Amino acid sequence: MPLKVISAFLSTANIYDGRMSHLQKAIEDSITALRSLSALEEPLERAAQLLLRSFIGGHKLLVCGNGGSASDATHLATEFLCRFREERRPYPAISLTANGEFMTAVNNDYHADEIFARQVWGLAEKGDVLIAITTSGKSKNILRALEEAKRKGVESIAILGRDGGFTKGIATIDLIVPGTVTARIQEAQKVLFHALCEMVEEKLPKQ
Repeated sequence: MPLKVISAFLSTANIYDGRMSHLQKAIEDSITALRSLSALEEPLERAAQLLLRSFIGGHKLLVCGNGGSASDATHLATEFLCRFREERRPYPAISLTANGEFMTAVNNDYHADEIFARQVWGLAEKGDVLIAITTSGKSKNILRALEEAKRKGVESIAILGRDGGFTKGIATIDLIVPGTVTARIQEAQKVLFHALCEMVEEKLPKQ
């Protein structure tokens, strides 16, 4: 029997005897995580309105994230400072994860928990919006950033995972992606913030 036929047969057998490959399981788990986002339609709409008012009012967006979410923070800020889909003017969005020199100085002179909070203290003004991202909801540097935003009267959006952890309830709006697998939560959070970009961008003035 040709090797290709044998491989096809074994792959089919794995499906029918109830076992899934790593890829198949990742796809199924990701679909489950994405379906859970439907419950966030109302708070996501509020988040979009909050950000839209801030930009139209001439204010800026600050974004931070812990660990892998640090790259998501830079990604999200870029979608507004450059563009998401539509041709338009840039809107002011700053990633608080992109300044390595500053963060190492804070680590050395203060504490790692303060790497974002100190930037919020120095950069954020009333009318601005802070978006903070953590898959666990238990990142102390994210908690401190949100606490500092609250102290300064700056509204915030927390994109959290699992049950929200000890960060839940600090931000103006929580967007919590439930789940137990970090990778699946991260994937769903990307869909969530891309949807946020789409909702805001379609109503932003182009010039």
